[in-house]
Amino acid sequence: MMKTAALPWRVVLVRPRNPLNIGAAARAMANFGFRDLVVVAPYGPTWQETRSAVGAEDVVQSARAVDGLLDAIGDASTVIGTTSGARRTLDREPIDLQDLPAWLQQHASPRGRAALLFGSEKTGLANEDLSHCHAVVRIPTSPETPSMNLGQAVAVCCYELARARAVAARPPASRVFFSDPANLHSLEHVFDRAVRVLDETGYLQPKSRAATLVKLRRLLLDLRFSNSDVRILGGVLAQIEWKFRTMKDER
Repeated sequence: MMKTAALPWRVVLVRPRNPLNIGAAARAMANFGFRDLVVVAPYGPTWQETRSAVGAEDVVQSARAVDGLLDAIGDASTVIGTTSGARRTLDREPIDLQDLPAWLQQHASPRGRAALLFGSEKTGLANEDLSHCHAVVRIPTSPETPSMNLGQAVAVCCYELARARAVAARPPASRVFFSDPANLHSLEHVFDRAVRVLDETGYLQPKSRAATLVKLRRLLLDLRFSNSDVRILGGVLAQIEWKFRTMKDER
């Protein structure tokens, strides 16, 4: 049996509203050796109340609150979203949680950081959030009651990763390897530049723009570009942008 890649994980809670759920998630993280918690756009009073959670003070006190998703996952090279899949049509097949370690073995670099995303209690992760994920994980639950409480979902996912020994004890080294998968910040820079080029060419149409951009971002993630690939593609797109500007100036 191949050994699962042991990764430094960050748990990301997107737009949580209930302080009890955030506290329960933090306690579950502590139970299974997870320490890095980031909360995206939390409801202000809820976040302040959560800081006093009992039983997981170290996780909560070291947690960061950020305004946007990329602030939470920009340095990650592997991003996993979670969904019950019950209230939306996904454009890709979710992975059952028990199959996630095998997926990580095939696709994740042990030198990169990984992020595990959970959506709000009411709506889960939005499609825009999921467009930043390399894979989507589903916890096999009863069809009659597919959604889980946020704290319980975090506990189950953390347990499964810890059981598979997929959790690294230390953060990754800061050294950059050109052969490693590019992180989300690097990919987003390339994505933004590609969007500008496509706008210049007239490829993006108003009615289909949003859906096309989601597919483009998904394509960049699925290609698993390395740091070297991103530098090359970014340079190509920069040259195309420069050419467009030169042509405009000559008119």
